[in-house]
Amino acid sequence: MVESIQEITVIAEALSSPVRVKILKMLCEKEWYVYELAKALGISRQLLYLHLKKLEKANLVESELRLEPNDPRAKKYYRAKPFKFVVDNETIKNLKEV
Repeated sequence: MVESIQEITVIAEALSSPVRVKILKMLCEKEWYVYELAKALGISRQLLYLHLKKLEKANLVESELRLEPNDPRAKKYYRAKPFKFVVDNETIKNLKEV
C-alpha cells in the first residue's frame, strides 16, 4: 500500500513512460537477462539501465547477478517484484507528508 506523497510520486514517475510500462510488463511475464531484454525492446543497454533504475527506485523490479557455467562474465537478470498499486480518493486522502 502506498503511504506517502514521496512514494506515490516515485511510482507515478516510474510508470509515466510507455517504455517503462512495457519493460515492467515483460518482467512480470518472466525474468530477463539485460542484453536479451534490450535486444527485444530495440534499445541500447545504456538506455535500458536508465529505465530499470527508475523502476528499481519505485521498488517495482529487482536484479540479480549470476555466474553461469563456462562463462567468465557475470550476467545481470531482472524480474518484477510482487506489487499492488491502488490509487483512489481514500489512498490520496490518507497519504503522509513525509
